[in-house]
Amino acid sequence: MINHIAYSDTQHPPQKTGHPEPSLGTLFAQLTEDFSTLVRKEVELARTETMETASQVARSAVSMVAGGVIAYAGLLILLLAAAFGLANVVPLWLSALIIGLITIGVGALMIVGGRNALANISFVPEKTVETLKNDARMVEEKLS
Repeated sequence: MINHIAYSDTQHPPQKTGHPEPSLGTLFAQLTEDFSTLVRKEVELARTETMETASQVARSAVSMVAGGVIAYAGLLILLLAAAFGLANVVPLWLSALIIGLITIGVGALMIVGGRNALANISFVPEKTVETLKNDARMVEEKLS
């Protein structure tokens, strides 16, 4: 009697490659090494994204500080204008007052712009989260 093995469309007969199949221990060691490499790469990506975010925060903070300094200069000019106005009661104080108000306005705009830029920065490492999701899907596919 002849033994006949039927293979469905999704099954293929085992291929003889001439190479022995790796042992379970070898496969586990390779999986551990691949997982370790994957984790290192993910940590590196998270570190890079965090540094980019920190750089954006620093730029926004510098803008806010610059705005504060300019607003402070405006306050000094306003104080100077008040002193000139009280001392002389001449149009000189009016021009100093206008310059002081404009300076404070520019400083306020810079502070608001820096604050808005800071509010729009996400501290979640988006690329890392996405690659971790992809990695989890890949592992699930390989295990199933």
